[in-house]
Amino acid sequence: MKLEPIWNIKTADISFKSLDRKISVDVAIIGGGITGITTAQFLSNYGLKVAVLEARKVGQGTTGQSTGNLYALTEFSLQELKNKYDLATVQKIILARIQAVEHICDNAKRFAIDCDLKTQPMFMFEKENGMDIEKEIEVLSHTGLAYSRLTKKHFPFPYEDGFVVEDQAQFNPLRYTEKLAKQIYSDTCEIFEDTCVSDIVEEDEFLIVHANENRVKARYVVHATHTPKGLLVQYHTTLGPYREYGIGVKLKNNNYPEGIFWGHFGDKKFSVRTYGLPSNPYLICVGSMHKVGQAGDNTQNIQELEDFVKKHFDVESIIYKWGGQNYKPADLLPYIGQKNAGSNEYIATGFATDGLVYGTLAAKIISDEIAGLKNEYSELFKASRHQPLKAAEKFTKENINVVGKLVGDFFKKGEDEQIADLLPDEGKLLQYEDGKYAVYKNHRGEVTALSPICPHMGCTVNWNKAEKTWDCPCHGSRFDTAGRVIEGPALSGLKKIENDK
Repeated sequence: MKLEPIWNIKTADISFKSLDRKISVDVAIIGGGITGITTAQFLSNYGLKVAVLEARKVGQGTTGQSTGNLYALTEFSLQELKNKYDLATVQKIILARIQAVEHICDNAKRFAIDCDLKTQPMFMFEKENGMDIEKEIEVLSHTGLAYSRLTKKHFPFPYEDGFVVEDQAQFNPLRYTEKLAKQIYSDTCEIFEDTCVSDIVEEDEFLIVHANENRVKARYVVHATHTPKGLLVQYHTTLGPYREYGIGVKLKNNNYPEGIFWGHFGDKKFSVRTYGLPSNPYLICVGSMHKVGQAGDNTQNIQELEDFVKKHFDVESIIYKWGGQNYKPADLLPYIGQKNAGSNEYIATGFATDGLVYGTLAAKIISDEIAGLKNEYSELFKASRHQPLKAAEKFTKENINVVGKLVGDFFKKGEDEQIADLLPDEGKLLQYEDGKYAVYKNHRGEVTALSPICPHMGCTVNWNKAEKTWDCPCHGSRFDTAGRVIEGPALSGLKKIENDK
């Protein structure tokens, strides 16, 4: 079993150097996932000089941990969208997503990117009152999408009602992003890996991005980092950070189903499909979501996926396991565009679990805005919009949760255990007379002690047992066992404490 995304099965042998000098560009893009690389593609085509700054490796962050699904629908049901917006707006959302998928397909064809792109039907079904199919179809009938009622007799899951939407797609998002990066790289479109941004400051009419003890001078900065870096309270307080898990499974009977399956089983939702060559297929199952840093034992979330797959399929072995992160917007639509009116910083966030498509859409919207071109979707997804009525209930829920974690966890004692009691490859919050520590012991018995206070806004991190990370329950920042930033708005890592316990 490999604790890594299934997409690594077909990673490209591509690498880029880290930033090792001062440079000046028109646009600095922070993040080398599908959003950042596609933004660089558009801006480069518009004749602008671009630099992409990726903290790790291109495509291996959120993009390489995603589902690989390309669909017109969203994580939120059509009923939910219709309850907040009119039919014309729902139609526009669907059309925008269709156009983004078309751009991905065009890129794959134009550059001959071998990313296992495949057209698939998408099955939506419910069991145990999972969703109201009749109401969903009523809205679906106005979207222009081709669909039909689900009448399959030999369907791979038990269901009570459902429908199928034709001409959706799937692909390997890591392979696609890596290959696209290679295609667009040039003297005027540079890409830097292992380049961690530590600060962004204004200097005269420019923005200075500090990274790797160097600086990038730019007229514009794009936060293509899944959630904006730094302290942007107006966005972080309207986003709910969640983690979801995936497994890649081998079946005994080679009975792999064709299609993208979204099953609603009461309050649980699972996404299932087949991926890989006919000679080497895998069954992928994704789901079991929870708020970042708030699962008591998230190995149980992965176990839930395993139990679900074993219940419905003849499983031989589970080969891949991984987790991915998403940020849910308060009013169900992503925030795309200028950070605020007049700003030269642009953000793209709140994609929920629809980031591959929304990331591509965001790249087009932001690139058009920077180039001075009118984009028909700019206003709909405007980052600085304020829709209190549409966002009120979710905004209140998310922030009550954040305040509870910020205040409650700060005063909560760590586990009253000594370091000697830690198991190999285990982390815990340990309480001593002089304070609380985030302590990790590796397989060799070596101990790393960190401050448990997230540098973003002061919340206390919790141990992620399944992925061996320290996760902030407030705004989703995640740190490795050495305290380095993996994910989220935090610009700096957890402070290392010299351990004398």
